Amino acid sequence: MSLLLFNTLTRKKEEFVPLKEKQIGMYVCGVTVYDYCHVGHARAAIVFDTMYRYFQYLDYKVCFVRNFTDIDDKIIKRANEEGIDWQEVNQKYISAFYEDMGQLNIASPTEEPKATDHIPEMLAMIQSLVDQDKAYEAEGDVFYSIKSFSDYGCLSGKNIDDLQSGARVEVNETKRNPLDFALWKKSKPGEPFWDSPWGQGRPGWHIECSAMSKKYLGDTFDIHGGGKDLVFPHHENEIAQSCGCTGKQPVRYWVHNGFVNIDKEKMSKSLGNFFTMRDVYKKYHPEVLRLFLVSSHYRSPIDFSEKNLDDATKVLSRFYEGLSGARKLVANIDMSSIPYFQNKVKNHPLTQKFTTAMNDDFNTAVVIAHMNEGLRNLNTAVQNNDTSSLEDLAVTMTAWEQAGQILGLFFQTPEQFEADLFKIKNSDKNLDVSKIEQLIADRKSARQSKNWAEADRCRDELTEMGILIEDTANGTEWKLK
Repeated sequence: MSLLLFNTLTRKKEEFVPLKEKQIGMYVCGVTVYDYCHVGHARAAIVFDTMYRYFQYLDYKVCFVRNFTDIDDKIIKRANEEGIDWQEVNQKYISAFYEDMGQLNIASPTEEPKATDHIPEMLAMIQSLVDQDKAYEAEGDVFYSIKSFSDYGCLSGKNIDDLQSGARVEVNETKRNPLDFALWKKSKPGEPFWDSPWGQGRPGWHIECSAMSKKYLGDTFDIHGGGKDLVFPHHENEIAQSCGCTGKQPVRYWVHNGFVNIDKEKMSKSLGNFFTMRDVYKKYHPEVLRLFLVSSHYRSPIDFSEKNLDDATKVLSRFYEGLSGARKLVANIDMSSIPYFQNKVKNHPLTQKFTTAMNDDFNTAVVIAHMNEGLRNLNTAVQNNDTSSLEDLAVTMTAWEQAGQILGLFFQTPEQFEADLFKIKNSDKNLDVSKIEQLIADRKSARQSKNWAEADRCRDELTEMGILIEDTANGTEWKLK
């Protein structure tokens, strides 16, 4: 089955055929680094990370480019607010980005360009547009003339005649047309600047992505992604200026993820109704957030709520419990000794269902449904202690785990996950987990040396801390009373 991908440009699912066989060029708009990332940023990152993982699973060689916008009005404003240099703002929030996204198992792209490292490429594109009379200088600013591009509106479906100057467009009397957008901005006193043929200034937002995608992926590449809010004006303007510069359509498949909503409104900083990823991590495991966000189709809006995250916590806990039980049953099986093991995994019914769902425009919601079904089969084998066909169980478990890992799950052991989940759930109880684990280790040592008094003392101290312990075949397990 071929892979179908919804193309915003054509407004329909299309068979995905890359420009070069088994190679993919993919550009995704990254964050503007002036604040901590919120859940909307997390969704975009997860959507395209999952696509990246699946393309690699299909043996494509992927050049995945995700940029940082590191010069912007918001960055300058934040620098002034915090009384630090604008570059310090960049460093602070880029570091925070890596820390927060790393906890979501976001893989590193092939390239992560910063806008300010590509000023020469932007200037070259702007000069080309000026030379072709598709852009013009006005008092130190340079604007793109949208009347020079007859297909303006092709991505968003907007009609130039219907657009008004007040709709997401900054009014500027130096423009020939209120809808013309800035390619180069004249710097104000005290602002960072770069030299240009039009004077000191800095690039406009839209030209950044056109220049960086062109440098790393060429005049035309396969996939350009981002949030639905970027369709207009950002991506619309990218098409106009890239086509204006090269005469070629820059992108073959435009892909956009849906919004994260709160009370049916898009989560955004401008509306003030956003939760940072760090806010969420205080109450929920990062993998829970990832599961929650892949449980809906990437193009659909998704409602953010504590109830939905609580439900995702329960589902992920069941997943890890099932994985733990299956692993214990097949612990002594050498997977490499099973004849045609990888082929069996590839042809397993769960793998086939997974591939069919992912090939249908990355329908991760259906994948989760199949994983729930597969979990019931795993749990039945575990509960029945079915050791008669451990090789089949090993194949089933591997197919199930592999599907989860392509979605960005199961990057911890079940034991690590449960320990982290416990810490998060009880973070307000001031539990000294290291002390609990040390007392359990001391009790074990005392029991081995038959020092029963010391073993009892350790148990009593744990009891006083409100900890119940249970000795199992897999060691001593503990929980709160």
